[in-house]
Amino acid sequence: MKGKRASQGDGGTPQAYQLKLTLLGIKPPIWRRILMPGKMNLEDLHYVIQTVMGWDNSHLHLFELGGTEYSDPMFKLEEVEDERKVRLDKCGLRKGTSFLYRYDFGDSWEHQIKVEKVLTPEEKLTHPTCMAGERASPPEDCGGIWGYEELLEALSDPDHPDHEDMLEWVGGQFAPEAFDLEGVNKELQRHG
Repeated sequence: MKGKRASQGDGGTPQAYQLKLTLLGIKPPIWRRILMPGKMNLEDLHYVIQTVMGWDNSHLHLFELGGTEYSDPMFKLEEVEDERKVRLDKCGLRKGTSFLYRYDFGDSWEHQIKVEKVLTPEEKLTHPTCMAGERASPPEDCGGIWGYEELLEALSDPDHPDHEDMLEWVGGQFAPEAFDLEGVNKELQRHG
């Protein structure tokens, strides 16, 4: 989608945000570039992240933005604000702003979200779009960064003692370098 840059802080102009989401602690990086309508809130962004990362939304999550934490109020986390009440275009996002998204407090997946551009859409942006990305996300419940590294090691070596068990656990195949941009965007449109 092509767009013009919005003037920063222009409250009356519909905005869209080009965000780069990077899963921290893994090399080479696993990342996604998404375009989000400004009218969407942090809860919407959570669901978009779940889709573009291939997660299944089965764990707690929270955002940390500007020194405040936001999450789903049903989690009843202490000193955490309601993510549904925070629209992207009302929380002071500017080019270069970075904030965190944490998912699965056991595996501790931390994602940096960086605002790459603030755009004024030339046409109505009706749903989020994934523009690019690299590498598959780790499977749910694989044990965090260290568990993921062990999983990759076992899968890459047919002689590894855990190779067969790990291969069965991931459903018979796992391509860590694969990312299906078209499939992700179909999912976003379906749920958008």
